[in-house]
Amino acid sequence: MSKVKELPPEKWAIWHTWMQAHRLLTQELERRLQAELGISKAEFSILVTLRQAPTPQMRVLDLATSLGWDKSRVAHLLTRMEARSLVHRMESGASGRRTGIRLTAEGRRTSKRAIAAHGNNVRMLFFDALSPEEASAIRAWSERTIEALTS
Repeated sequence: MSKVKELPPEKWAIWHTWMQAHRLLTQELERRLQAELGISKAEFSILVTLRQAPTPQMRVLDLATSLGWDKSRVAHLLTRMEARSLVHRMESGASGRRTGIRLTAEGRRTSKRAIAAHGNNVRMLFFDALSPEEASAIRAWSERTIEALTS
């Protein structure tokens, strides 16, 4: 049995500062997506995933899996996005269920504008505040963390 090691106050301070910075950055990026394009971060994720798909149409289940989201969450978002003419759901298979999804022309235009605007905001709010060394350190730490948590 391993011994539990207390986290010293200075490390708690680092952790809390990092969590606050992450939370504020995420909130501001989402606020800007909403203000500039009228879409949420979740809708942005769907638009980008559909835009980058190897084929123009995707199965809803594959979309949910690629995002790591519950299918019901994706279905709810797609209903909202379809009402705004960003996506079109199609019947697929003998069941007649709407299991296929694709971007509409408006969805393609919105995704193109969103990618450019979001990329600009990420640059301004994140990368412009970092030195190349800091950016490199964050990438290295992130890669190690991903590897440790997904192995």
